[in-house]
Amino acid sequence: MAGRWVNRPEGSNWGDFGPDDQRGRLNLLTPERVVEAVKEVKTGERFCLALPMDLPGGRDLNPRRFPPRLFATERNNLANYNFAMEQVNPELTDVVCDDAALICLQYSSQWDSLTHVGSMFDANGDGVPEVVYYNGWSGLEHKLAGDPNDKADPLMRFEGVRAKALGIENMAKACVQGRGVMIDLYRHLGDGRTVVDFKTLKKIMDADGVVVEEGDMVCLHTGFSQKLVDMAGKPDPDVLHGACAALDGSDPELQNWVRDSGLSVLIADNYAVEQVGSVDPAGGAKREMLPLHQLCLFKLGVHLGEIWYLTELANWLHENGRSRFLLTAPPLNLPGAVGSPANAIATV
Repeated sequence: MAGRWVNRPEGSNWGDFGPDDQRGRLNLLTPERVVEAVKEVKTGERFCLALPMDLPGGRDLNPRRFPPRLFATERNNLANYNFAMEQVNPELTDVVCDDAALICLQYSSQWDSLTHVGSMFDANGDGVPEVVYYNGWSGLEHKLAGDPNDKADPLMRFEGVRAKALGIENMAKACVQGRGVMIDLYRHLGDGRTVVDFKTLKKIMDADGVVVEEGDMVCLHTGFSQKLVDMAGKPDPDVLHGACAALDGSDPELQNWVRDSGLSVLIADNYAVEQVGSVDPAGGAKREMLPLHQLCLFKLGVHLGEIWYLTELANWLHENGRSRFLLTAPPLNLPGAVGSPANAIATV
């Protein structure tokens, strides 16, 4: 037994980084590997890998998430925005703006924490599957669920949730920085939806001379986020749900590559990184709707980045015959959150 569990999932690394580990394979971003990553900087040019936080736009792509809502703070019962301080003291000349935001942490370019997706799994060996997350952290013990408040704003009905373990603050404290490696699926597969298995991925990597080593932060350019930019806040679900490449998370060879390559994080510019399975009952054995999320977040402690903006960087790397760069990508240090906006920077 290690820590809180008796059984660990087959193919997982629970306990390998210590019984109470909450960082997963971010532990592979050692100081030595950061030094090697810095050596990838040749020109000092930088690329912002974050979409504007109000994209995709609307709620058609995911009705559970909404764009940011900005509002002013209050001063003297007035909006503290374009507020002339002479209203407080006639001798003052200052004008003040102070605002706040209500945001969905995973609406736009985002990080998934290790408590974003878990599984029903018998970790304690009592023969009954329970809610559990990476490294055996129990959802029943280490999550606070907000009680419904029907008198609140509908967006705030379940206020008060908190991850007491595996929250995004663990990722923030790991100071996420290392060597990024670009795999340009879009350049080979184009606009149409292609479900990418390991053979396809390997063929593209070999063609472009891409090598992934332990600790690398892998980025998959599919072109999806460029479509969001081009749609300018009015995404077309009929187009987007059938657009661009997504990994085949159920492919055993692909899962083995994620496990054996030693990549520290996996990032894509699309929704979910992988092709999302159906939630409808199919009969037969139980299954995962998101097998790659199960593998990465639940079994291996590999954080996932989604809906990043990678097009400009991918094009620059192709034009310069490169695939590697320095990636600096800490999330918000927001204790207890299960996700965070990702305002990543690539330096080449």
